[in-house]
Amino acid sequence: MAFRTMEWIAAEACLRLLDQRHLPGEVRYRDLRTPEAVAGAIRDMTVRGAPAIGVSAAYGMAQAAILAEAEGKPLGAALEAADAVLRASRPTAVNLFWALDRMGALWRGGADAARLLAEAREIEREDITVNDAIAAHALAILPVEEVVFFHHCNTGALAAGGVGTALGIIRRAHEAGRKVFAYLDETRPRLQGAKLSSFELMEYGVPHAIVVDGASAHVMRRRRVDAAVVGCDRVAANGDTANKIGTYNLALAAQDNGVPFYVACPTSTIDMATPDGAGIEIEERDGDEILQMGVTRIAPEGAGVFNPAFDVTPNRLISGLITEYGVIRPPFDVNLRQLFSREKALAARSGGA
Repeated sequence: MAFRTMEWIAAEACLRLLDQRHLPGEVRYRDLRTPEAVAGAIRDMTVRGAPAIGVSAAYGMAQAAILAEAEGKPLGAALEAADAVLRASRPTAVNLFWALDRMGALWRGGADAARLLAEAREIEREDITVNDAIAAHALAILPVEEVVFFHHCNTGALAAGGVGTALGIIRRAHEAGRKVFAYLDETRPRLQGAKLSSFELMEYGVPHAIVVDGASAHVMRRRRVDAAVVGCDRVAANGDTANKIGTYNLALAAQDNGVPFYVACPTSTIDMATPDGAGIEIEERDGDEILQMGVTRIAPEGAGVFNPAFDVTPNRLISGLITEYGVIRPPFDVNLRQLFSREKALAARSGGA
């Protein structure tokens, strides 16, 4: 591929990120050398997508430790400060907090910079493995010869350490030799579907068509669609799912047209401490994302604006959660509890936490 979403430059203790704000027109990279710079890149959406945010935050914590050791500063104070600034970068994506909690358990237990960097690398490696497992489980429930997808936002390699979640499923189906076609919501207001998902599918040679967000019900009514597949930023304990704004609309359109609606989600995205979607904090972003297209204003001066970045899809609209451990079906509250109980038991037997 002609791009790489993230890369750790060991000689410089630098996290190199593909600046996704400039795609598809320009492949430009940013070299980030402090946790504050990583937090800024998460905030301004240089990097986005729940798994990629988590991996980036882990490397930001490793940077904090490396800098503190190099400058002879107290490690605990430096990591406390880095943890705080990274946690504040984006509130909805649970992978951010999952990765920071995992790194925090190490440094509060006395880990040094080398150990923290090794853990950040392990989090990235695990994400690659998880992405591949999600795709494999998805292919087992999809049509084996020809499959038409509907996708929202961007959930591919640009949003993860590996091939991605929902868009990774589409890519792997294509690479497996199935006849694949994908409809891509443009995904207003930042157009991640049009700018990023189309960019990726062009790289992989996957046939697709970009449609406006409001066209999903019409497309499903008039044309063949075998499955809607989306990613997520957080899944509550009852299966309610937060994802890019417009996902709820797509799920409603899928239900009304009898199209299965699947959410691809690593278990690191499942938040068993949040009972349902009402408890998920929804980030609100700058209104200029709606009022402007680039530097061109498209709304009257003085117009009001409300710009939630995410919405919550009720579990009743979701056919299945595709995880690295398999497809979780309703009732989600029961089956998610069973999944986490099983994984906790396996971790205990293997000596894990």
